[in-house]
Amino acid sequence: MHVLGIDFGTSNTVAVLRSADGRVRPLLFDGAPILPSSVYYNSDGRMLVGRDAERNARMDPARFEPNPKRRIDDGSLFLGTSEIPVPQVFAYVLQQVALEAQRQAGQMPGQVRLTHPARWGERRRSILVDSARLAGLPAPQLIPEPVAAASYFTSVLGTAVPPGRSLAIYDLGGGTFDATVVRRTQTGFEVLAEEGIGDIGGLDFDHGIVEHLGKTYGASHQSDWQRLLSPADDRDRRYRRMLYEDVRGAKETLSRTASADIHLPALEVDAHLTRAEFEDIARPPLERTVDCLQRAISSARMNPADLVGIFLVGGSSRIPMISQLIHSKLGVPPQTFEQPETVVVEGAVRAASGPAPTDQQSMARPTSGGPVSPAGHMSAPRPPVQAPHQPPVQAPQMLPPQTNYQPAPQAQPSYQQQAAKRPLSQEPAVLVTGAAVIILLVVFFVLLSVIL
Repeated sequence: MHVLGIDFGTSNTVAVLRSADGRVRPLLFDGAPILPSSVYYNSDGRMLVGRDAERNARMDPARFEPNPKRRIDDGSLFLGTSEIPVPQVFAYVLQQVALEAQRQAGQMPGQVRLTHPARWGERRRSILVDSARLAGLPAPQLIPEPVAAASYFTSVLGTAVPPGRSLAIYDLGGGTFDATVVRRTQTGFEVLAEEGIGDIGGLDFDHGIVEHLGKTYGASHQSDWQRLLSPADDRDRRYRRMLYEDVRGAKETLSRTASADIHLPALEVDAHLTRAEFEDIARPPLERTVDCLQRAISSARMNPADLVGIFLVGGSSRIPMISQLIHSKLGVPPQTFEQPETVVVEGAVRAASGPAPTDQQSMARPTSGGPVSPAGHMSAPRPPVQAPHQPPVQAPQMLPPQTNYQPAPQAQPSYQQQAAKRPLSQEPAVLVTGAAVIILLVVFFVLLSVIL
């Protein structure tokens, strides 16, 4: 039986397959192990995902959402003129993963493990479960990201973590930052402390670079720069999209080189950005993340030297300054990885397998803490999460999402309750009946007056 692991991220989604013999291989999307999490709702009713979405974004930016995970609390997204429920949007990204997994494995994997931030509560986890099932995936096991990462360190790296010893995980992704301390138990891991910052991630560094460019070039190109900041039409929105694509590429380049160039489309200017300038931009928020990590370690009643190690995961953890700040502040050099994006998802499929989830159960660990096995299970099950009763989204020709999605079953108000909330203008049957009665009365009195 194949096990599919999925790490649905703010900017990118990564997935791996573990075969019955234990081999783990990444899923490739357009030849790359990373699938952009972006979506684009086409005018013909199709939802495009990943690089297809990014390619079409310049045609009509209003139909594009680059970071749907950041919108998890919004309820629905407006793409073009269509309002689409968030679980349905997530489902299209997960379905892309499901289709590729089925293609590579020859069948739908028998087990799915979905990772999530440790601080996510019941409602957010329920949205993730609904999205997976809308995508046609088997009922997923939800695994907290730090638990999955800890499993990677022990099973892949062979890091010795005896029972009672702890490690810290610094997770900087595209949209958020999380710091977690986990302790090895006889049966798995338990989360001792977790801290996080919801407004620091790779996207925020992108905004910082744009702000820096505005200070440098905006004064001499005020009207053109304002078009980038507040686009008034599709052309300006395309320019803004092009700017942020170039900024993101330059940021990633600066992790490897000393400088990078950025094209400012509306200004027709090529800006030069050095690593030193970027570090000046990134230093204040990065110092906040290190302070957050220190708080998590202190909350666990530990010192940095007591830890087996501090491990950096998440795509944005590649920034060289992070290791320097942690070493300087905590006195412990952190461990980095060549592919920090895949640590969590590979750890998820290598974690010890627990019982298969039923259609009414999700295996996520509540955020209140407690012993957690490598698969992210607690000894006592949490309340069941109900999945929506509807067939999976069909591919490749998908129906308009807003006509497909049905939320998880809830107690429905009675007709009387619904009618009480509706204005009379929304009751056509009442209006028609009333009008008919009035007309009959008028006719009756006219006839009566003629007869008399």
